[in-house]
Amino acid sequence: MLPIITEEMSTEVFTEAFQDVHAWRKNMVQYMKEENPEVNTAILEVAKHDENIDLKAVALGAYLAYRLLELATDNEEVTIEA
Repeated sequence: MLPIITEEMSTEVFTEAFQDVHAWRKNMVQYMKEENPEVNTAILEVAKHDENIDLKAVALGAYLAYRLLELATDNEEVTIEA
């Protein structure tokens, strides 16, 4: 079961990402290469299959979803330990 993403988490991640979308996405590319290269490769493979898909938009959506799930998972672990 996936962890619950709260409105507060969404606000935090969106604020972080939309201050400078280009820089945030670029940082996430580097982070994902180190943290979870298989997921990063999967994200990049999506756009290769259709020329009409905007790679940057796909990556942004995928990185936002990954970051939200990561934050929710971390929060869930803290809640369980408390």
